[in-house]
Amino acid sequence: MKKLLALMLAMLMALSLVACGNTAANDNNNDAAPEGGDTQPEAKTTLVMATSADYAPFEFMYPDDNNNGEMVFGGIDVSVAQYIADEMGLELQVENIGFDYLLTSLDKGDFDMVLAAMEATPDRLENADFSDPYYTDVPPALLVKADVADQYKTLADFNGKSIGAQTATTKLDMVADIEGANAVALQSVLDLVNELVYDKVDAILVDGGVAQQYADANPDLVIAEASSELGQAAPYCVAVQKGDPKGLLDGINAAIAKMNAENKMETFIADADALADVAVEVSAGE
Repeated sequence: MKKLLALMLAMLMALSLVACGNTAANDNNNDAAPEGGDTQPEAKTTLVMATSADYAPFEFMYPDDNNNGEMVFGGIDVSVAQYIADEMGLELQVENIGFDYLLTSLDKGDFDMVLAAMEATPDRLENADFSDPYYTDVPPALLVKADVADQYKTLADFNGKSIGAQTATTKLDMVADIEGANAVALQSVLDLVNELVYDKVDAILVDGGVAQQYADANPDLVIAEASSELGQAAPYCVAVQKGDPKGLLDGINAAIAKMNAENKMETFIADADALADVAVEVSAGE
């Protein structure tokens, strides 16, 4: 009997130790992260901007000051993006992509935001969310060859003429509204200018600031008098993914409000103009 009691006591003590061990293991498991979530997501450190760097003075590239052969991004929109990134405590990264692919790639989450002299049209609002306006350019303009400029005093003078505009832009829509004009859509503004210079098109339609910069840089090109009939420019906004899944829009709008209160655009425009002689507009594919 004594041996039996001793054996039973030993078994009870063993069971007690097992129970304590299981409790300790459970306590340790409770301290661990749940399965599938053993690491916290890294804090965001970079703000990725996509643009189409063929649209001076808003976005372009120029040689690095260190003369190492590298090209860096410049322009009004790049300065705006840098200000936004600084205010959000993030490092700015700029990617160059064709204008007509910008919102498609943004929707896929490839970038955080788009700045490309882009207006928040009803069609675009179906595919992306937009910030408060950050800048309104001078009215859009038609560039023509200087030696035939006197032929284009009104929009009616473009009846039967070919007018180039950038693919997927509101400027292409405006060409379609000019009675009798034949629209020529090209992805790159550089290609549009070349088409005009080599008489492949009769005119090109671009934003006013862009038209003025090309006219200033090339005495063979001028802004057509008929441009006065095109109406006013719409404001530019920053685009983010539809629904703002990355939660960026509030920070972007706060930065824009502060930027406008500080009148920073005057400095950004002056900085872009100062680089006009070294600016290189770089076309990009998809």
